[in-house]
Amino acid sequence: MIILPNELTTQEIRVLQEFRRLNLDSMTPDQIKAIKHPVGGREAPAAGLVTKGYLAADASGYTITESGKAFISVDAKPMFEEAGAASSSGETEVDADTA
Repeated sequence: MIILPNELTTQEIRVLQEFRRLNLDSMTPDQIKAIKHPVGGREAPAAGLVTKGYLAADASGYTITESGKAFISVDAKPMFEEAGAASSSGETEVDADTA
């Protein structure tokens, strides 16, 4: 099960990820509508982020707030890894006592 932080929806997180991916502070409604979502989308996720304080809306579009910038600055990692998962670097850990 995936637990989403701060009661955010997957569509809302996708909008915030797009701000990070494009390295933008503001996006027009057309840019928001163009974001590909697995389910839903359009401007509803951005409007939800406005009510939650992650975006601010004005006549020209949506601007990411300090809360939104703080959220996308986190380099999220899974809390737990599968048992027996290999390291991503391909290196094997060696116990110093046995080497």
